[in-house]
Amino acid sequence: MSISSSQVLFDNGHHKCVSFTHLVKGEGVQANQFLIIHGNHAAVIDPGGDLTYTPLTIEILKYVKLQNLDYVIASHQDPDIIASMPRWLTHTPATVVASKLWARFLPHLTSAFMAERIRDDFSDRLIELPDRGQDIPFGDTVIKAVPAHFLHSVGNFQFYDPISKILFSGDMAASLVDDASVTVSNFEEHTKYMRGFHQRYMCSRKVTRLWANMVRDMDVEMLVPQHGMPFKGKESIGKFLDWISELDCGIDLLTQADYRAP
Repeated sequence: MSISSSQVLFDNGHHKCVSFTHLVKGEGVQANQFLIIHGNHAAVIDPGGDLTYTPLTIEILKYVKLQNLDYVIASHQDPDIIASMPRWLTHTPATVVASKLWARFLPHLTSAFMAERIRDDFSDRLIELPDRGQDIPFGDTVIKAVPAHFLHSVGNFQFYDPISKILFSGDMAASLVDDASVTVSNFEEHTKYMRGFHQRYMCSRKVTRLWANMVRDMDVEMLVPQHGMPFKGKESIGKFLDWISELDCGIDLLTQADYRAP
């Protein structure tokens, strides 16, 4: 079965959101990358590492010139999120957007050669997000950086596009599936692809409930994770919010048996 690598999630003629779902080849974990275009402005969310840099830039060029890229946005610090950062800084004019907690660690991603090339202007090309989040200017609109700390990273953000009403939710709502190009249609069946991941990677039910309460107060039409299939529509999203609010995960599941010297 041939699966398309890109899906247009939203397009009103001036504003477009695109998901790239099957660019990771080999043994790497499936991961989604995202492009938001607003007129002559463009932003990439969670572009990944060397596994995806070349195929992702080839796909992006079908929609926009790399010189029009305003931002490379990272939900957190993992390699499948932002390890390709030096290449984006070298080959595009983009500004990197990341949590202030991880900003000081990002230079560790660069080789000595790359560090020399980007050293002088790196600080001028970095937006450090405060814990409360902020609006990221994007032409005559914004991309909203939404707090999602401890889901799973200690300094974690999700990104909300108020025009498409898409919440790019990082690891929250992630699933381990073969085809991430289609939306969830049978929620109860889909939980088996999410349960183990969320139980391991989310900090606790307290945090997932706080997050779910926040999302219920937002106008979200699509919930699009960095791994697996998106949720579309209020009913489907509501089922996920109810499910994750009641799921014991992370430290909820730990006992002394998990902390014994081998």
